Amino acid sequence: MKEYADFLGSQSPYDALSADELLRLVHRLEVEYVAAGTTIVQADGPPLDHLWVVRTGAVEVVDRGRVVDYLGPGDTFGHISVLTGLAPALSVRALEDTLCLRLPDPRTVLEDPAKLRFSHFGTMISRERLTGGGALDHTPGSARSLMRPVVWAQGDDTIADVAARITEAGHSGALVRDGDEWGIVTDHDFRKRVATRELAPDARVRELASFPALRVGEEFSQAAAFSRMIDRGVHHLVVLDGEGVPAGILRAVDFASAEIRNPLLIRSQIESADSVPALRTAAQLLRPTLVELSAAGAPARQVGNLLAAIVDALLRKLVSFHGLDALESPPSWIVLGSMARREPLPHSDVDTAMVWSEPCDDDARRDLFERAEALLVDMESCGLARCVDGANAVNPLFGRSSEAWANAVSRWLREPTAPQALLLSSIVIDSRPLTEVALGRTVTDVMRLRPRSLDFLHDFTMEATAVKPPSGFVREFVVDHRGRHRGELNLKRGGLLPVAALGRWVAVVTGDSRGGTHDRLHRGQEAGLLTQDETDTLESAFDHIYELLLKRDLTSISTGVASTTYVDPRELDTLTRRHLRETFRSIASVQEAVSGDWRARVGR
Repeated sequence: MKEYADFLGSQSPYDALSADELLRLVHRLEVEYVAAGTTIVQADGPPLDHLWVVRTGAVEVVDRGRVVDYLGPGDTFGHISVLTGLAPALSVRALEDTLCLRLPDPRTVLEDPAKLRFSHFGTMISRERLTGGGALDHTPGSARSLMRPVVWAQGDDTIADVAARITEAGHSGALVRDGDEWGIVTDHDFRKRVATRELAPDARVRELASFPALRVGEEFSQAAAFSRMIDRGVHHLVVLDGEGVPAGILRAVDFASAEIRNPLLIRSQIESADSVPALRTAAQLLRPTLVELSAAGAPARQVGNLLAAIVDALLRKLVSFHGLDALESPPSWIVLGSMARREPLPHSDVDTAMVWSEPCDDDARRDLFERAEALLVDMESCGLARCVDGANAVNPLFGRSSEAWANAVSRWLREPTAPQALLLSSIVIDSRPLTEVALGRTVTDVMRLRPRSLDFLHDFTMEATAVKPPSGFVREFVVDHRGRHRGELNLKRGGLLPVAALGRWVAVVTGDSRGGTHDRLHRGQEAGLLTQDETDTLESAFDHIYELLLKRDLTSISTGVASTTYVDPRELDTLTRRHLRETFRSIASVQEAVSGDWRARVGR
C-alpha cells in the first residue's frame, strides 16, 4: 500500500489530500491489470461508481471511433461519470498492457472530497508530466512536422531483411505488422539482441519487435511528444493520423535542438546509474543542457521545471544508493524552497529536510543523519550545493520525527513571535516530499489543518510583505526604503522573493501549498485574496525577473564567471531599466494593498 500512497500522493489532484485522507483512499483501491486493446469504459454505458488512475502503461480516449486523447501514468479517467451520475460520454481503452488503480467514489471515502479538483480529458489538455508545470506543452510545432515516413515489415520477415530495408531508407526503425497488431523494431533492438547473438539474423522480426508500439496523435505538439518520450524512456514514437492509422515515426534525434535530446539522455543515464560516479557523469550534462535549452528559445519557467525534475530524479537515486529507502521504517526525503516550488535557478542551493515516522533512539537517529550527510556529500560531488544557511536534512531543525515536526509547527502557529517561527513556517510551506510521500506530507498537513490564529495571520502577512523591492535607480544609485545609496540591484531579493512571499501567504490562508508561485497566485484569485489585476501583475513581474536571473545564471555557466543575483544599474539598457522600475513599483503596490486590508480579504 505504501507504493500506491507514494504514487497517488505525488499526482494531481490527490496531492491535495492530507496523509490520513490519502491512506484512507489507498486502502479502498483495487489494482486492475488491463490487456492492450481492452475497452475499460464504454461510452453511453451505465453511470460509473468508481474511477481509475493509470499506474503504468497508457490508455486512449475515444469519441465515436476517433482517438481524441491519450492518458498515461498519473492520469485519472472515469471521474466525470462518477461525479455527475451521467453515462460516460467517451470510451476508454487500453493502448498497451496497462496497470490501473481502481478507486471508489471519493465522496464515499473522504471527509472533504472537494479538495480533489479533477481535470477533464478529451481535448488534449496539458498534463504535468516531466516538469510538474505543464510548460512543455506550450512549445509550438506539431509532432507531425518532424515525423519520418514509415518503413513497414511483416512479422514473418527475417531480421536481416528488415535491417537492410531500414538501412536503405536511412531510418532507425520499422513498424512490424503481425496479425491485427503492429509493433516497432529499432536500431537499439538490433544492437542489444542481434549484435550480442541473442537472436540470429535469420530469425523472424516479430521476435525482436516490441508490441504494441507507443503512439501519439497528430495533434500532439513536439513538446507533448517529447514529454511522452520522457515518460516512457523511449526514443521512437508512432504518429497516428486522424483515422488512427500510422502516418510516420518520430525519433528523438529528429528534434533539431538539444531541448529534446539531452533531457532524455540525462534521465536515461540517471536511471541506469549503478554508482555515484555514474550518477556524477550524468549530472555533468545538466548545466550545459540548460544553456542549450535557453539558447533554443525554451521559456524560462520550462528550463526551471526541467532543472527541478532532473534534481528530483538524482536525489531519489541517491536516497536509494544510501539505503534510506531500504530501512525498516524509511524516512521521507524532502526538498524545500525554490526547488520544492519547481522554480530553481541553475546555481540555486538544494534545501532539504527529512522526516521519520516515529521517535527513534540515539543510535537510529545517528544512523539517519550519517546516511543523510553521506548523501549530501555525494550530491555536492554531482555539482549541486547544499544550503549555505543550514536548511539541510542533517540539521536537527530540518530532520525530525513526524511527531516532532507536528509539535514544532503547532508551536509556531500558537506563538508567531517565537524565534524563527515565521521563517520556519515559510520553509515548511515550501516543502515537497520526494520519497515516502504520505509520510512527508504530514509536515505540511499540520500547517494546513491546525487553526491559524489571528495573531499568526497578522504576523505572517506582515512578514510576507516586509521585503520591499527598490523604488527606483539612477545611474549607480539604488533607491529603496533606506534612501538613495550606491550599490547594486539584488534582483532575487527585490523581485522574486516578494512575489514568492505573497504566494506563500496565499498558501497559508487557503491551506493549500501545492505547486509553484503561479499556482498559488491563481488560487489566491479564486479565493478572493487577490484581484485579477493583482494576480496578472505579480505573475508578469515574477516571470520577467526570473527570466533575467536565469539568463544571467546561464551566461555565468557559459563564460565561467561567478554567478550573482546582483546587477549594476549601469549595465542595464534603457528599456530594461524602465521595465524593471515598473515591475518593482507594481509589486510594491500589491504589497501595500494586501498589508492594508488583509483582514477583509481573509474574512477575519
